[in-house]
Amino acid sequence: MFCRPAAPILACLVTATLLVLAMIIAATMGYMRVPAADVFRIIVSRVLGAGPPRGIDPVAQSVIIDVRLPRILAAVLVGGMLALSGAVFQAILLNPLADPYTLGISSGAAFGAALVIVLRIFGLHLPSSVSIPVFAFGGAVGTLAAVMALASGDRRLSSTSLILSGVIVAAILSAAIGFMKFLADEQVGAIIFWLMGSLSGVAWQNILMLVPTALAGLGITIFYSRDLNIMATGERTATSLGINTVRLRKILLVTCSLMTALSVSVAGIIGFVGLIVPHLLRHITGPDNRWVLGLSFLGGALLLLFADTLTRAVLPAEVPIGVLTALLGGPFFCVIFKKRQHDYDSAGT
Repeated sequence: MFCRPAAPILACLVTATLLVLAMIIAATMGYMRVPAADVFRIIVSRVLGAGPPRGIDPVAQSVIIDVRLPRILAAVLVGGMLALSGAVFQAILLNPLADPYTLGISSGAAFGAALVIVLRIFGLHLPSSVSIPVFAFGGAVGTLAAVMALASGDRRLSSTSLILSGVIVAAILSAAIGFMKFLADEQVGAIIFWLMGSLSGVAWQNILMLVPTALAGLGITIFYSRDLNIMATGERTATSLGINTVRLRKILLVTCSLMTALSVSVAGIIGFVGLIVPHLLRHITGPDNRWVLGLSFLGGALLLLFADTLTRAVLPAEVPIGVLTALLGGPFFCVIFKKRQHDYDSAGT
């Protein structure tokens, strides 16, 4: 059922190496070109606590440390968490169309975060560093609860029911967000740009929030990866082997909702990363979640870093990163959907 260890180990090494190289290359690119050797010296000197390296422009040092490095790390962490969440949702629901975006979790987190922005406009000043992540998590968990409640009419709680429920709830939240845009009036631009997804305003305080969440989420999901493999054989088999499937689903869904909420609170809505990456990796390494989950984190980090570098340093004007990932993910979603239709038709005949 699962591929031999050599293939996923090689895939991990290759993906991790590509990610490190991509981070270094991304740090050199932008309006101010900085050689890779200088980037390496700047980072090493800062990590070791030494003084500024000699022979390097102080402006270049400030650009690398205060602007590019936080944005690069945010792209890695946000992309990794979104792809990891997508891999877990797909494993739980046994459906390659499941991810935080299609289940409405991202929209719920966006609603919570946008609510903070609107409340601030109306004079309720809340500390954004705390309130936006808290409200985003509340919105994500509330959306998850609404989706589960709406799908509960199907006793089997099938993946199709959950995805359709996610689409319905996301549509309602979209209308609510539209109403908040109306209330925002002249400051609606801030909400619109944030909802389209962007890493342009990332600072080190965001990284300090993302790092422990990413590490905890990665640790929890990999810890339960073997149980996810057993769940893939069927509910009855998993229960007979002593796995509490209801408890497992709750733990993983809340964990992924937290990762999604913090990702949205930092970068806005970035769709389809959790859909594309796990689906592609399963074709490379097989269905073993012990490898797919970790590889999804690395692959999502690499994909979002590539997309952000493209919008930041290659295109003539910075395009919201959520728009770019939607342009890539939309056709991919259609391909997967048509393939599933073909599979169902083949099974029926």
